[in-house]
Amino acid sequence: MKLNTNSNVYTICYAAVMVIIVAFLLAFVASALKDTQDANVANDTKGQILTALGYDKATIDVAAVYAEKVQDNVFVDGQLQAYDGNFNTTYGGLIKNGELHVFTGKTANDEQAYVIPVVGRGLWGGLWGYIAVNETKDKVLGTYFYHESETAGLGARIGEKWFQDQFVGKPIFGADGEVALTVTKAGAAQAENEVDGVTGATLTSNGVAAMVKDGLTAYKDFLGGAKCTFEKECERSCEAECPNKGKCPHMDECQGECPNKAECQCPEKPCEQTDVEQ
Repeated sequence: MKLNTNSNVYTICYAAVMVIIVAFLLAFVASALKDTQDANVANDTKGQILTALGYDKATIDVAAVYAEKVQDNVFVDGQLQAYDGNFNTTYGGLIKNGELHVFTGKTANDEQAYVIPVVGRGLWGGLWGYIAVNETKDKVLGTYFYHESETAGLGARIGEKWFQDQFVGKPIFGADGEVALTVTKAGAAQAENEVDGVTGATLTSNGVAAMVKDGLTAYKDFLGGAKCTFEKECERSCEAECPNKGKCPHMDECQGECPNKAECQCPEKPCEQTDVEQ
């Protein structure tokens, strides 16, 4: 019997078979390429971290520089601990669950730095980024921001170098010890901890401001907040005397461990407005 290729039954069966074959081929290709795709995503994420540290990821061997310059850590019980799990490419869920990753490393200018991941939401989708802070954890050394689906030529400009470079050198905390670094309306930045938003992209700029504030606030225990100059100096002395105890400004955790504990005992002094180091 001759097959009627003009019938509706033939057309439906033919389409169904083709869909199944194509779906199988796509699934096979996706499965075969998954390891390569995952490696590319991980390498791109490492490049973003290096960008926050001042490197040009387009001109370096990202994997090699990351391996040499950066260490992935988690902040647990007031201490940084080396992270030995699989490298993560997204951090929103981890931060929400209290798993705070901190990357330690050297900037392109050979400065010691900490890199903190931040996540947020813009006008049309997710935002994310990395903020590198200095060794004393009170100023920004570099940033990287990007987006899921912000408008090209407007909100998408948060991924451009001119916008990200505005954050460099900005103090993180205000005099009250709270995160004060923020993004204002384009052209309105005046305070030393303000940067200009993107013209015509107010909602995306607000999203970056919220992402920076919420992200850094989540790491406030690690960063420490604004501190008096005398207290910072005392902490540095304590670190020298108690290298295994970290910062112990009142020596509570260092009793019996500091050979010269009297030399790094913090003086009892109130933190006055003029003493705050920004």
